[in-house]
Amino acid sequence: MADISSNFLGVRSPNPFWLASAPPTDKAYNVIRAFEAGWGGVVWKTLGLDPPVVNVSSRYGAVAWNGQRIAGLNNIELISDRPLRVNLDEIRQVKRDWPDRAMIVSLMVPCDEQSWKSILPMVEDTGADAVELNFGCPHGMSERGMGSAVGQVPEYIEMVARWVKQHSRLPCIVKLTPNITDIRHPARAAFRGGADAVSLINTINSITSIDLDLMAPTPTVDGKGTHGGYCGPAVRPIALNMVAEIARDAETRGRPISAIGGIGTWRDAAEFIALGAGTVQVCTAAMHYGFRIVEDMITGLSNWMDGKGYRSIEDFRGRAVGNVTDWQFLNMQYDIKARIDQDKCVQCGLCHIACEDTSHQAITREKDGKRHFEVIDAECVGCNLCMHVCPVEGCISMERVDQGGYANWTTHPNNPLRKTA
Repeated sequence: MADISSNFLGVRSPNPFWLASAPPTDKAYNVIRAFEAGWGGVVWKTLGLDPPVVNVSSRYGAVAWNGQRIAGLNNIELISDRPLRVNLDEIRQVKRDWPDRAMIVSLMVPCDEQSWKSILPMVEDTGADAVELNFGCPHGMSERGMGSAVGQVPEYIEMVARWVKQHSRLPCIVKLTPNITDIRHPARAAFRGGADAVSLINTINSITSIDLDLMAPTPTVDGKGTHGGYCGPAVRPIALNMVAEIARDAETRGRPISAIGGIGTWRDAAEFIALGAGTVQVCTAAMHYGFRIVEDMITGLSNWMDGKGYRSIEDFRGRAVGNVTDWQFLNMQYDIKARIDQDKCVQCGLCHIACEDTSHQAITREKDGKRHFEVIDAECVGCNLCMHVCPVEGCISMERVDQGGYANWTTHPNNPLRKTA
């Protein structure tokens, strides 16, 4: 049976599934329930200095899509609103009772050295395994230089990471905000400052909807609303891309990554691990379905690894990174055509409409006077659209028809900046 245990920065856990810093890790009661369900670790909800912040009532908005109640979740809740001492005492006790689980403490304090210097020894005293610096919270008390107000400035990231490494012996993970043009710059800054790892992505600035009766954003607080942090399945493609960019960047390649962003199944986790992540952090899925989803994640990942012959996570971690490339290096001689399995076709016509109205007019709608959908190879460019809109699994497939060979855009005659021999 596959060994799915994790060793991330020397922090060991029985599996790579950690709960992210968020409402599910707000207090000992929740964390104990999570550990009882099987989670390998938690990142305790972000701590700040006293006095604690004050949260509002009405905190979440959601995007429902195609029958799924939470395709995306919008959160305007801030960091922990409990006294610092209460959190620290609970962290100490839970770590003592569950020594085999990863206990990471998320921190967000004002952007001055003394604030970090004062809180770090208190966290160390709990026996926690590492700290995560929250530079991504969309609000994060920007008036005090906290949250994404720091995460959007690489120089601040580097500076604070250096303070943390100077004043603490604990491994340091920097949590990055996606609300930035190029994720590589803050990642590079974190490692320049001495950070041991990065975690990403934090939530994306968003307004999920407008209540057309109140004429205000949701969630609505006494008739008003504000932007929040968007998370859940809808953000996973964005997270995958940002993790991949860090994993293949020359300055950060091979550095430890804890992946976050729409992870809800073992397959989601495996995709991030294949892009180089050592652990994965989960939040929205647990808030939607409860802590016991980790049981399926553990079983699913283990069974898949057994089927592939992977004995440990390290056997496949990062194996997809080498296949992520820039567009100009893709093979322009590669050619595929759509193939419709007539035995599976239910004659709905979605493939034809999608292709006829919005693509390349490469699918017929009748043959010999009868309703019939067939691909015109001469017009098909292999865009995959028909395969994606087809409601029948396996009805439309893509077949490779080229003769092999390789050529890319950098040498193509249509490229005005093409390279010549």
